[in-house]
Amino acid sequence: MFTQLHPGKNRALLIEVCLLTSALLLPGCASTEKRDELSVNEAGHADPYEGFNRSMYGFNMTLDKYFFKPVSDGYKFITPDFMETGVNNFFTNLKGINVVLNDVLQGKFQQSASDAGRFLTNTTIGVGGLIDVASEVGLKNNVEDFGQTLAVWGVGQGAYLVLPVFGPTTIRDGGAGILDRAANPGTYVPGTGILEGINDRANAEGALNFINEAALDPYVFTRESFLQYRRNLVNDGKNDSANYDLDIDPTADVAAEPKPKSSEVLKPSLDTTNKTEQSGSPSTQPAVGATADTNAFDNMLQSFEEASNKLDKLSKHRRRR
Repeated sequence: MFTQLHPGKNRALLIEVCLLTSALLLPGCASTEKRDELSVNEAGHADPYEGFNRSMYGFNMTLDKYFFKPVSDGYKFITPDFMETGVNNFFTNLKGINVVLNDVLQGKFQQSASDAGRFLTNTTIGVGGLIDVASEVGLKNNVEDFGQTLAVWGVGQGAYLVLPVFGPTTIRDGGAGILDRAANPGTYVPGTGILEGINDRANAEGALNFINEAALDPYVFTRESFLQYRRNLVNDGKNDSANYDLDIDPTADVAAEPKPKSSEVLKPSLDTTNKTEQSGSPSTQPAVGATADTNAFDNMLQSFEEASNKLDKLSKHRRRR
């Protein structure tokens, strides 16, 4: 079937496919091994207290299963959807004060003006933040906190930690969280923190279900997701090239000699084969490697042709039925 559709082109196409596949697979395998080695080293450096963190993670999951999840399910059952949306908008807008403050501390003055306009718009026209009017007029919701501000000031993230009830954090973000709560007006209103926690747990329902069902190790998945999320916030969604070890030798380009292209390597072998067929001189015999490659391609091509013939016979047999 293949030879009938493409007469005279089967061998050349097969050679190109094999060469291209080999060129793509070999560097991919090497880069995968390098990436896996880097991820293991980075994980050990970022999580030196893994034993303690795993025990706290198990404690939090047990507490969530028997307490937080039932409370969250009850809240979602008795609360209409529009009220859930309003409560979520209210707490998101309340954090706008922190966002504007950290914008200024990070030197993002243009963004601080936009975030201030968003907070004022939702607080006034949006009835205290219950209605997200600012998003409708094009003022997007930015996420800024004191942990990101400390990162901009040059403070390292420190070790990864899992705190009871509060969940994953780092030494830097854990300390900065105290300042975030101090700058949030809702902290000083009794009962507001409990309602905010229930709202956060209800919003995290889908993510927690995904982790429990899809992740082979939920603890590692949660840790890597959290650290990557924090890096993304600190870098404002930009890639951080410092996190990748390219392992490039600057003297490699100088010492390395230019290599011929694959087409240039194949041409002499093909020309030598043609001359041998024409003159029959033993001094122009093709190289052993070229003969072995040709035999391998012939065997592979023959197997493809046999398989295609079998498929043709099966299709004809089904048509007759």
